[in-house]
Amino acid sequence: MQKLIHWVDRRLPIVNAWTRHLSGYYAPKNFNIWYFFGSLAMVVLLNQLITGVWLTMSYNPTAEGAFASVEYIMRDVKWGWLLRYLHSTGASAFFIVVYLHMFRGLMYGSYRKPRELVWLFGMVIYLVLMAEAFMGYLLPWGQMSYWGAQVIINLFGAIPVIGDDLSLWIRGDYLVSGVTLNRFFALHVVALPIVLIGLVVLHILALHEVGSNNPDGIDIKAHKDEQGRPLDGVPFHPYYTVHDLLGVGVFFFVFFLVVFFFPEMGGLFLETPNFEPANPLKTPAHIAPVWYFTPFYAMLRAVTVDLFGLPAKFWGVVVMGSAIALLFVVPWLDRSPVRSIRYKGWLSRIALGVFAVSFVALGYLGLMPATPTRTSVAQVLTAGYFLFFLLMPFYTRWEKTRPVPERVT
Repeated sequence: MQKLIHWVDRRLPIVNAWTRHLSGYYAPKNFNIWYFFGSLAMVVLLNQLITGVWLTMSYNPTAEGAFASVEYIMRDVKWGWLLRYLHSTGASAFFIVVYLHMFRGLMYGSYRKPRELVWLFGMVIYLVLMAEAFMGYLLPWGQMSYWGAQVIINLFGAIPVIGDDLSLWIRGDYLVSGVTLNRFFALHVVALPIVLIGLVVLHILALHEVGSNNPDGIDIKAHKDEQGRPLDGVPFHPYYTVHDLLGVGVFFFVFFLVVFFFPEMGGLFLETPNFEPANPLKTPAHIAPVWYFTPFYAMLRAVTVDLFGLPAKFWGVVVMGSAIALLFVVPWLDRSPVRSIRYKGWLSRIALGVFAVSFVALGYLGLMPATPTRTSVAQVLTAGYFLFFLLMPFYTRWEKTRPVPERVT
């Protein structure tokens, strides 16, 4: 066996990769509960890939057969109901884990130098994940899937000059049809997963090149022993591989509790209208995207004024796109001399709190039918979301920060 390992390793350096990225990769020894979500994202990604492959074996990507094939999976395929619920619950779990992972990055300054590229790869992963979820949302071919896709694709029509042609190109038809379903299926099952896996690999490689951040925001490479090992670090394996098993165990307990007892989550994970086959002649009473898109949907609806001869719908799309684009430039907006929220001043803490509350509240408003009162509240919350980013260069520079210790606490 040793000879075989050496023979393979001379041609494919597996042992070197194991040492560099696991047993020889030193991570800060003060990771807390917030650092579970990176490994949990990998677990959920694996769940989505495995269950997705098995679901495609019985799925029929046609307008005539898609809804029936989902019912066939649920009723006749052995363990098909479990595979479908694992996949549908996994989609929501993926976004919960990713949102918490991103929030941890904002708290502890994981986007700061030298980890800008790590953050950018993470944001591109988030964009691809949104595209993957949107494509997959149409596949059950239920009422909400059909009309939700119709509404979202029609948003591209608000772009001046090219909007209508762009919408037509995305749909492949003049309305959402079997052609749209087929191309979304191809993108969801083949193209986007390949891109997603490649980006995850790049994200991890970039992270391991510069090293992990920690709750103190201190670079552990600054203090090393005679062998060049960080004094405030421990090998990722076995310490954090075993440590993360606790987080994975708790996650699976909650995850399977939802899968077996609350897979629809009161219509949040699987909407009630989606149990009806898609009908182009029957519009649901209230059309809303799936919950992980609703904060941006609420921002879109919050814009109600026409400006510069362009309709409110166009400016809503601009606001929605800008809300995501601002996440990409956070590394260059933060001017604080410290990384972690532990040592930043009260202005940063209040701003981060307002941002988090605004995002969650916008998510709730996006699920609800629009009313004048809800629209007004959404406008205030949208302003709170954007001010977190636009004022960051000022409040991070002006506020008084606490001294950062030389070693991790």
